[in-house]
Amino acid sequence: MSTRTVRLDDHAESILARLRQRTGLSISSLLKHGLEAYAEKIEEKPARRPIDIFREIDFGPGDPSLAPARNAKREVLLKIKQKHGR
Repeated sequence: MSTRTVRLDDHAESILARLRQRTGLSISSLLKHGLEAYAEKIEEKPARRPIDIFREIDFGPGDPSLAPARNAKREVLLKIKQKHGR
């Protein structure tokens, strides 16, 4: 078992004091429960990456998310050729 030093601001301290008063648990127990609750929360739903959010946005006609950025020049040339038949 290890010992940790944690700095809490006034707001966090007041929350901790209220929880100690309501539950009667020690600071260590409350922090352990908090870690467990947070671990469960983030394990339930994986974090969304920016690209995941971007793909959900409907940009309407001419949607820029049709091709990855690394293929942008090739895709632009292809669209121009399709439009002008060259």
